[in-house]
Amino acid sequence: MWHNSFGSKFKISIWGASHTPEMGVRIEGVPAGIVLSEDDFEADLSRRRASAKGTTARHEKDIPTIVAGVVDGLTTGEPLEILFHNGDTRSSDYSQFEAHNRPSHVDFTARAKYGADVDLRGSGQFSGRMTLLLVAAGVVAKRIVGGVDYTTSIVEIGGSRNEAEFSDIIASAMADGDSVGGVVECRANGVGVGLGEPFFDSAESVIAHLMFSVPAVKGIEFGSGFEGVRLRGSQRNDCFVDGEGHTATNNEGGINGGITNGNEVVVRVAIKPTPSISREQMTFNKSLGEVAPLCIKGRHDACIVLRAAVVVESVVAIALAELTLNI
Repeated sequence: MWHNSFGSKFKISIWGASHTPEMGVRIEGVPAGIVLSEDDFEADLSRRRASAKGTTARHEKDIPTIVAGVVDGLTTGEPLEILFHNGDTRSSDYSQFEAHNRPSHVDFTARAKYGADVDLRGSGQFSGRMTLLLVAAGVVAKRIVGGVDYTTSIVEIGGSRNEAEFSDIIASAMADGDSVGGVVECRANGVGVGLGEPFFDSAESVIAHLMFSVPAVKGIEFGSGFEGVRLRGSQRNDCFVDGEGHTATNNEGGINGGITNGNEVVVRVAIKPTPSISREQMTFNKSLGEVAPLCIKGRHDACIVLRAAVVVESVVAIALAELTLNI
């Protein structure tokens, strides 16, 4: 059975799939009186659209339609529903994967769990296309939390942290029919003290839970993360500089004991290389009963990281809205 909802106070439920005519998100817990129009979504939706070299040739308009929860430009307090249309689809591109499953993709596991008739056109509900709905929900979440400034950037691509090399790394992968991954960093400044509950609803737990719903996410760290474990406690500890909780350093990423401490919340997310690549791969073909070459056709991102920054930011905002409304 599909489970497509997240949250309790700020609850989002998504429906539709990559190649269905429509897809949408329902958001419960939105307070009444928030100014909201369809135009308010454009800035973040435009950050997610495919446009840069290395992104998919599939181009959707991604125009939101608010079908419930807003009257005369103000939220009503009732569930908010936002609808999108899919138009630029090519479902025939995916028929070859029924017997010849893509390596490191969902083709095998989805059919093993849900049966042969599961909708995997465009990868169905497992597609990065579904992150459109997270971005829409993130716009609303930012209105609820308020007072938080987000600085989100790509800090690594293809193993390099030199931004000047990113374009060449992506171009090289494309020339080889290959793909590259990377790391996105989101900094949320202005998060107050006291968000998060022990034990299972710590600030890190809530953010990480939702972040791993994003296709291609394979790792997350807060503050100094994995680099910090190589330090001694005396080197890594964040010493307080005042009675309000501000610290000289921020190795904890703005969270102590699962509770936000008022410093900047820092989250880094590892995005794997897109598994759908045109370069030949030797992988099992069920029809032939043997390992055989697979060359994937269709329109796929050579570097999905280019479109992931706003998704990561939106997820952080949704998690903060859930934590805020749970106070």
